[in-house]
Amino acid sequence: MFFVDEPYISDFFKQTLVDHHIPVVNTASAKKLNLLPGTHLISEEQVVSMMRESDAHLFYSTSENAIGWIAQNLPFSSLPKKLDQFKNKARFRQLTQTMFPNFYYKELSLDDLKSFQIDGLPLPFIIKPNVGFFSMGVHKVSTLDEWQQTVDAIHAEIEHMQGLYPAEVLGTGTFIIEQCIEGDEFAVDAYFDSTGEPVILNILHHTFSSDNDVSDRVYTTSKAIIETNLKEFTEFVGKLGQLTATKNFPVHIELRRDVQGVILPIEVNPMRFGGWCSTPDLAYAAYGLNPYLYYLKQQKPNWAELLHGKEGKLFSVVVLDNSTGKKADEIASFDFEKLLACFEKPLELRKIDYHKYPVFAFLFVETREDNFAELEYILKSDLDEFVTLRK
Repeated sequence: MFFVDEPYISDFFKQTLVDHHIPVVNTASAKKLNLLPGTHLISEEQVVSMMRESDAHLFYSTSENAIGWIAQNLPFSSLPKKLDQFKNKARFRQLTQTMFPNFYYKELSLDDLKSFQIDGLPLPFIIKPNVGFFSMGVHKVSTLDEWQQTVDAIHAEIEHMQGLYPAEVLGTGTFIIEQCIEGDEFAVDAYFDSTGEPVILNILHHTFSSDNDVSDRVYTTSKAIIETNLKEFTEFVGKLGQLTATKNFPVHIELRRDVQGVILPIEVNPMRFGGWCSTPDLAYAAYGLNPYLYYLKQQKPNWAELLHGKEGKLFSVVVLDNSTGKKADEIASFDFEKLLACFEKPLELRKIDYHKYPVFAFLFVETREDNFAELEYILKSDLDEFVTLRK
């Protein structure tokens, strides 16, 4: 059964629900999301009854906002614990300590941040909410002098972020400090089947504009990216699955491969693929692979067939977050036509209410490998050139 929730569900996802008669839990949030006529809705009471009879159901959610509903309505099931072991970053580090015994992390309350002394900590390090989403509240600290300004920035961001997401999705009461994992970063959409075997549905390279960049601006998939990493990442995801005894479950994993070739997980996001229907929908745009159906039907991709003819092509999701430094109420408009003109082959533009969420849009683009410059441009842009301010 599928959960739908704010902040966003795509038309492609809605059509998939109808075309394949996928059961959708009819929560209060589902009623507000303009699902298509013919969507197969099941009541909340029916879900609770089904879970009391058996835990062996396939779950998927477009948003981690659904975690709150699950915590409230299904506390008797195994699902809340399964979600928490991934969603709670400190708990996840404890769980995977046998795999990475030398990895440094420390959990701190928000109140402790101002008085905490970082002398002796491995620099650089990353600090982020223990329960987080969408790179919100994430900072890289490279020197002792940066610590106080980082703490001040975190407090300012918390005030701005309040109310955007439920506490189960973005909790700012506790933070985790982790040693910085250097190396190439990737995002992986995958699921564990009924036997616990991992099935990878997409691999994306997360490109950054600089060493200090922690944003989510550009994720890219390609034939070369998948073929180069598929075997190794499948083995790694399998180890995580064995450690957590996970079956019948979708995940969105962020990981890095360091200079020694060691793979380290940044985080595992449970019960979903990429948020805002981003990376799973990109898989369909790029390869004709519908991750929602592959998971539901427990299918494995035939990558040789799916990647045929994709040589020399890059497929990216560009997250146009508000990096202008301007508040939403200062911005009169965003020039989407000017934005689209920066790319040789835009595939889809998804405009977002930037007054409600700190994002202007999500953009899917196809790029020739030898024209990476267009991705590099948007990666380094603060987007100020596309906005008009109120007078």
